[in-house]
Amino acid sequence: MKQRRAIELLAPAKNVETGIEAILHGADAVYIGAPRYGARAAAGCTVADIEQLCRFAHTYNARVYVALNTILYKEELQDARRIIYELYHAGVDALIVQDMALLDMELPPIALHASTQCDNRTPEKVKFLAEAGFSQVVLARELSLQQISNISAATDVPLEVFVHGALCVSYSGQCYMSAALNGRSANRGECAQCCRLPYTLIDGNGRKIAVDKHLLSLKDLNQSNRIEELLDAGASSFKIEGRLKDVTYVKNITAYYRQEIDKILARRSNEFYRASDGVSTISFTPNPYKSFNRGFTHYFLDGRSPEAIIQPDTPKSIGEPVGTIKRIIDNRSFVVKSNVELHNGDGLCYFDNQGTFQGFRLNRVEGNTLHVASAQKFMVGAKLYRNSDNNFDTALQRPTAQRHIEVEITLAEQPSGYTITITDGKTTTTHRCDAEKALSRTPQADRQRQELAKLGNTPYRATQVHIELSKDYFIPPSQLSTWRREAIEWFDRARRIAYRSDRRKQVSTQPTWGATTVDYHANIANPIANDFYRHHGVTTTSPAFELSLVKDAELMRTRHCIRHHLGACLRTPQGKNLTAPLTLQQDNISLALHFDCARCEMVIKKA
Repeated sequence: MKQRRAIELLAPAKNVETGIEAILHGADAVYIGAPRYGARAAAGCTVADIEQLCRFAHTYNARVYVALNTILYKEELQDARRIIYELYHAGVDALIVQDMALLDMELPPIALHASTQCDNRTPEKVKFLAEAGFSQVVLARELSLQQISNISAATDVPLEVFVHGALCVSYSGQCYMSAALNGRSANRGECAQCCRLPYTLIDGNGRKIAVDKHLLSLKDLNQSNRIEELLDAGASSFKIEGRLKDVTYVKNITAYYRQEIDKILARRSNEFYRASDGVSTISFTPNPYKSFNRGFTHYFLDGRSPEAIIQPDTPKSIGEPVGTIKRIIDNRSFVVKSNVELHNGDGLCYFDNQGTFQGFRLNRVEGNTLHVASAQKFMVGAKLYRNSDNNFDTALQRPTAQRHIEVEITLAEQPSGYTITITDGKTTTTHRCDAEKALSRTPQADRQRQELAKLGNTPYRATQVHIELSKDYFIPPSQLSTWRREAIEWFDRARRIAYRSDRRKQVSTQPTWGATTVDYHANIANPIANDFYRHHGVTTTSPAFELSLVKDAELMRTRHCIRHHLGACLRTPQGKNLTAPLTLQQDNISLALHFDCARCEMVIKKA
């Protein structure tokens, strides 16, 4: 019989408060930035905060992963090692890393996860990483269902996939555009997001094909209706992107995916089970369109498709469609055609005739007549979007979730008094309560059940309370309350003692890298990383892009193809309509586009 698989919903946390809310709203694990050396330099957290988050998460058997996923320079290795020991002692369950030096360093036995920055695209690469010591591998965002399935068939390492949030247009870990143009390396956590800038596309005849368009700015990922297919392909961990997102975003998106995943787990409980404990009660209706989004895409989950994967008109949040402008009253008022309830203070937006993104705030809503705070050039028929729902955002600023672990409590008798047994199905404790027994003239069972069920501010909720007494014994409510409190404290302590963090995967073989030569794409920034590759069969190495001048370097390789977006794929007759070479220009930046049609990829270099 096939073994049941633990399924994990993994949410982002930019700080301890956000991490706690992610857990409360249903996350099985959270990932948070290390004090230094995380791929989001602005999202580092102190070890003390991370320790606090671990204590909270472990109550629910939820995991805390720490992103320490930049490449490391030689002089940083010992500092990174010191931080890792501190994180281990703080209770962290795993590190998400990119630098291969960490596999060869003397570290505590903490589990290592291969960051998507490791460029995990092929069965061979994932199999190698698993054999080299990684306990979980974060797959590249560009993979199709079939590619994920092929990787799953080649290895038994748990596979983590992104399901929601911002997309990097380049293969992760392989983008050097920010480093080359701004001196800010994405592999060092300092990406300047050059892909979100507007560019002018010029063809080989000097013709401007597109002017000031965000031709590299991808829509946001949303796989919420494809979770079951991803499960069947072999994914075990579903990751929400967003370590820089605010707490309302994390609350909403985490709660939404929790509901979607739970529907599947309820139907297929013989195959899958939830990776953590507890049931979340949410006080709002989650809706991913109400949080920051640039429009949604499945990206390449079904391979290359006609679906537009970029949002060329703006890199800003579009939000949810709410209707169209029906009639203009003046430059501050108009009538809307909409079935959506709008509120004072909502933020609306639209694209004008030139495709320029325009936004405004509603000052007053009177039925379908809307009054805005500042003068606008409205257009009849313009599609309206709401990128800020004032009522929804205000509600999410308040407490919006509770999470409880369901337990059964049994009051039974013993020769010298009573016992209170508590179980959650995994952990069971029995608390002995010595006392003289006194008979009551009235039935006591209902009152005793009510008293034992009062678990207050604890993370536990009594779903069943059993009274297994041979007679109606009278127990003073204050005494029963004390025993209940002592019993739940003992139970909580037992659960914490039983908790086990993941441990470093033991390596029994010395896998061989699939080539004898690696170039700057291997991101080797220190001697230990260099030795790692040599220990695994590589004879010729090159230093990281950040440490060397690489002539004619690929600044970015991407599955997104501007020719395909414009309907001018070189594999079709329409490709002749766009004369090569193509360049992107932005201020004093000029980038040359190359097309690797054999791999169906676009390459960007300096022009």
